[in-house]
Amino acid sequence: QVQLVEAGGGSGQVGGALRLSCAASTSMCSKIGRSWYRQAPGTQRGSVATISNSGSTTYVASVEGRFTISRDNNKNTVYLQMNSLKPEDTAVYYCNGAGGRFPWGQGTQVTVSS
Repeated sequence: QVQLVEAGGGSGQVGGALRLSCAASTSMCSKIGRSWYRQAPGTQRGSVATISNSGSTTYVASVEGRFTISRDNNKNTVYLQMNSLKPEDTAVYYCNGAGGRFPWGQGTQVTVSS
């Protein structure tokens, strides 16, 4: 069973930056699309960024130009560089295969304050 471990969250200031990482327990994840999701209190979890197995990326409009998703297939790890943080980025961030195909990890909390 695939295990996903997110890390790198914490507190950031408006305009600041954070970098998240997500390690997968199996090399299978290096062959599939990977996504970052987030869930703010009282909202549903939704995708914010996706990277295909070939490296092409897509973003939700609210993070386009501020967030960058990348991957290191040798480490089965995907990253999310978050720049120009806004209070509305506050959420628990999760990674998964594109489409949320694996059991969810514990996520990592990101809190942005002014």
